[in-house]
Amino acid sequence: MDVEMWSARSGARILDTFVDSLSLTEALEKSSEWAQSPRARTVHFCNVHSLVTASVHPAFAQSCRDADLILPDGSPVAWMLRVLGYPAQKRISGPDFMWLYCAAMQERNGSVYLYGNKQTTLEKLANVLHETFPQLRIAGMLSPPYRTLTNDEDERIVNEINASGAQVVFVSLGCPKQELWMMAHRGRIHAVMLGVGAAFDYHAGTVQRPPLWVQNSGLEWFCRLTQEPKRLWKRYLIANAIFTFRAFGQTFDHVFKRQDSAPRIGESSSQPSTEPDS
Repeated sequence: MDVEMWSARSGARILDTFVDSLSLTEALEKSSEWAQSPRARTVHFCNVHSLVTASVHPAFAQSCRDADLILPDGSPVAWMLRVLGYPAQKRISGPDFMWLYCAAMQERNGSVYLYGNKQTTLEKLANVLHETFPQLRIAGMLSPPYRTLTNDEDERIVNEINASGAQVVFVSLGCPKQELWMMAHRGRIHAVMLGVGAAFDYHAGTVQRPPLWVQNSGLEWFCRLTQEPKRLWKRYLIANAIFTFRAFGQTFDHVFKRQDSAPRIGESSSQPSTEPDS
């Protein structure tokens, strides 16, 4: 089932999750086109924590399999795609993508909805977006309660988002909650849904984003850890160790298979390779 789905997309399996290989421009064009249709779509931004979570959390893994696009948000994820046969792949972060997506939607006279985070953060974010993208329509915003919604509450939220006419819903609930929420509302909410994590806080200015050189070096996780050590220490330290161990094994296996499948001296190279598309 997964092989058939992945065969139509450019990308590779990293640990247990397929990650798409696209340029930032390609990803923006594709998702912007989706916004012109009422069909529900989901976009994930996958970092080390996401990949490790998908290995141990069946429901989250299913949300990744259902996603229309999984982008490499995290330098280590982009590095792995380069190792696995996509040498031009660069990191595509959720916060950066959200900002550029808002610019693209403004050019298309589009509308967006902000879902998640705190009400004060949403208000600050809306002001920033209005100032930067004055022609962008913010169809609505909602900070849901930090508990499981009742069926009636959930139905009201779905109706509110659909009635707003929003073509795009940015979701900031944190991983894996936002991805599970998008999966549960796929087909019910008629818009492109993007799980953008900390993007709301970064753009609203409630959390300071690390400098660009730190982001590019793959150490953004460390800065976030110093900002919220109690909440994030387990996520980063344990997840990073698991990812490093498994990624090293996958890299070794990939390189070994390539060397093993290469034609020996004196052997014909006309036979098609049996190496799977990584």
